Amino acid sequence: MDNLRASDKEEEEEWSDALDHIPSHHPPMPSPPCSPPPPLAADFPASSFPPLPSPLPPPHLPLVEEEDREAKENGVLLDTENPHLSAAEPLPSDDTDDDDDVDGAASARKKQKPLSSFTSPSPAAAPPTASAVAAKKPKKKNNNVWTKSTSRKGKKKSKAITHAGPEDTVLMTPMPRFPDKSDDSSEAKICLSRVYKAEKVELSDDRLSAGSTKGYRMVRATRGVMEGAWYFEIKVVRLGETGHTRLGWTMEKGDLQAPVGYDGNSFGYRDMDGTKIHKALREKYGEEGYGEGDVIGFYINLPDGASYAPKPPHLIWYKGQRYVYSADGKDEPPKVIPGSEISFFKNGVCQGVAFADLFGGRYYPAASMYTLPNQPNCEVRFNFGPDFEFFPQDFGERPIPHPMIEVPYHGYDGKIEGPMENGVAEKTN
Repeated sequence: MDNLRASDKEEEEEWSDALDHIPSHHPPMPSPPCSPPPPLAADFPASSFPPLPSPLPPPHLPLVEEEDREAKENGVLLDTENPHLSAAEPLPSDDTDDDDDVDGAASARKKQKPLSSFTSPSPAAAPPTASAVAAKKPKKKNNNVWTKSTSRKGKKKSKAITHAGPEDTVLMTPMPRFPDKSDDSSEAKICLSRVYKAEKVELSDDRLSAGSTKGYRMVRATRGVMEGAWYFEIKVVRLGETGHTRLGWTMEKGDLQAPVGYDGNSFGYRDMDGTKIHKALREKYGEEGYGEGDVIGFYINLPDGASYAPKPPHLIWYKGQRYVYSADGKDEPPKVIPGSEISFFKNGVCQGVAFADLFGGRYYPAASMYTLPNQPNCEVRFNFGPDFEFFPQDFGERPIPHPMIEVPYHGYDGKIEGPMENGVAEKTN
């Protein structure tokens, strides 16, 4: 017992000597919350501890910056695992055996490090991001033989087209039809056009009669008028049980696949009830309609019409096609001709003024016919003069018209070839 007490006393003295090296001006650091420090061996009798295979080091305590600085200045290395104890001193042992004390001192000496190795640990490398992992992930080889390779090897990159500045824009409108030089000429006389007609309209050999059975379709004459007073006649040759006609005048932009009076570019006289029609709107006009065998006269007056006509189009050729060129892309607004009018006559009797204040432009004689399928053609015949069947004897205050047979050939380029119209040369610019 005396020996045990003596050993306990010696052990307490060794612990007190070891604790003297710890600076007293700093309070002890609190232990981490996750693992509290174990009690000291001096608090319990030595006989109560079972023998351990090796001494357990005290729990790790964080370094204090001031202690670290003072230790470096004094040339003393602190143990990295137990900074409060000097690495040069042996660690206390819980066992009373001398061999254990020797082993603890030896293990403490092994942990001593040179001063050059006392550096701050490098920060841990950041874990790789998801994008980096995805970039390093090898691509899965596609073994599908039905898909094409998406590799761009060997393909030339197209150069981006850059414009130095804003470009000027123009409007090019293709002409509706390419004129046939054989349709009209300076040696020929006015007749029905083979070009400006619907496909289903049939013409006679002399190109003065027209007929159709496939719905309302239009045909117009080869020549039109822009200025002066003019007159022509149409005789209804055959209507049949289901035939109908709409006769009158059309301008250059009139729709050939529709009846006369369907749009704003044509003016018609209807056979069924004698109404006038324009822009597909019917209005009461004559006392009654006309039928098979009647002769309808057509009168137009365009005083000084050339002054109100639109300017001739600027034509250009592009890839073998004729186009109308417009610098600003806007059409010239139409101008109304003062004192202009259209009147219809039935068998030489005037039915009154049908349309007045006409727009400037070129007007062509036109007709449209209709009958049901499996029926004979609805047929009409034109008479451009000079021998008319029902030429009016009294036009009142209206100018006496000229027969349409006297209309000169004007071609398709806006130039005039032939005599003047009513003594006034047509303007071309």
